[in-house]
Amino acid sequence: MYSLKREVLQFRDAVQPLVPVVQDFASPHAGWPEEMLPYFRDVADHTHRTDTEVRSLDELLNSARDAHLARVGTWQNDDMRRISAWAAILATPTLVAGIYGMNFAHMPELSWTYGYPLAVAVMAGACALLHRTFRRNGWL
Repeated sequence: MYSLKREVLQFRDAVQPLVPVVQDFASPHAGWPEEMLPYFRDVADHTHRTDTEVRSLDELLNSARDAHLARVGTWQNDDMRRISAWAAILATPTLVAGIYGMNFAHMPELSWTYGYPLAVAVMAGACALLHRTFRRNGWL
C-alpha cells in the first residue's frame, strides 16, 4: 500500500504542474491558429481529468491507510484486554499465596486441619470465577 501511495504521489507531482500550463494553451492567443484550440482544449480536459483521478486515488489510499491503522489499533486493544484478563487471573492466587507466605504466627487457618485445602480452593474458585466472567464479557 505504501508503494502505491508513493507512486500516486509521484504521478500527482508530475501531473499537477501541467494543469495550469495546458489550461493556458487552451485559451486563444494572438498569432496561434484557431483550428488548434479544440486540440489544446482536449489535452487540457484530459490533463484535468487525470489530475482529478490522481487526487481521488490519493484520497482513497489515505482512507484505506486510516482504516488499516484503526483495525490495527482494535487488534492491539483486544490483545491488551486478553493480557490484562490473564494477569488478573494470575494475580489472585499470587495475592493469597503472598499473604500466606508472610509467616504470620496468629492466623486461625494455620491451625485448622482443612486450612491449606481451603486456601487452595479459594484460589482456584476465584480464578475460575474471574475466568468465567472474562469469558462472558468477551475478554478471553
